[in-house]
Amino acid sequence: IDIAVIRFPRLSNYTDLDPLEQYAGVSVRYVLSPDQIGNPDLIILPGTKNTIGDLLWMRQNGVEAAVKKHAASGGLVIGICGGFQMLGQWLRDPGGVETGSPAEVRGMELLPVGTCFTSQKTRTQVHGAFCPLPGGFSALSGAELYGYEIHMGQTEWTEKGDPAIEFVRETDGREAGQDGCCSGNVMGTYIHGLFDSGCSSKALIRLLYGRKGLEYGENDGFDFAEYKQKQYDHLADMLRLHLDMERIYRILEEGIG
Repeated sequence: IDIAVIRFPRLSNYTDLDPLEQYAGVSVRYVLSPDQIGNPDLIILPGTKNTIGDLLWMRQNGVEAAVKKHAASGGLVIGICGGFQMLGQWLRDPGGVETGSPAEVRGMELLPVGTCFTSQKTRTQVHGAFCPLPGGFSALSGAELYGYEIHMGQTEWTEKGDPAIEFVRETDGREAGQDGCCSGNVMGTYIHGLFDSGCSSKALIRLLYGRKGLEYGENDGFDFAEYKQKQYDHLADMLRLHLDMERIYRILEEGIG
């Protein structure tokens, strides 16, 4: 399985794709130019620290045209956070939130949404599942996921469309809602870490195998969140072994006298 990730100049949250690299037979490549894209099974537009700037970078070097050609031929495309914003009809930044960017640019016009940047920043953890999805991503329907949002800008529908994810925001009064957009073989979401769950990553890999007519097998999947927690536990064990924890706790409670 060949997954091409666009290597934006201001790439952020690149660990979103780490879980997919753990599957045998899956290649995750970071690409900078149209000739590097080739004919992958999936193209991912990841997060970025400057959405408009990196969209214009793609437009200038031909990467945008290559992604749109891939989508037009039926290839799968996923945008995450800034990548999701790029896939819409337009991006507006009337207040200059993204330094050096124009006030408005045309998006990639692959999803029926538009984004306006504001000074308000969304920061929250979420959990949920993929909605009943149409088209190329239908095999992801119902797969559970969890992750987090951290982004500037609000995205709105420019016409009626299909949301990608049903979620609950854990840090905003457990607010329930919908996220993202799915249109045929193109999907976007604001949720980072959505493939950390073994359920969601396994569903995606199974989908990609199936589109190639390959048998995925009975793999239990790779739960990246569980793997990370084990690494944190190992680190904590080493700290407890080599540090005077009683003294550290005393300093935390009483200060340094």
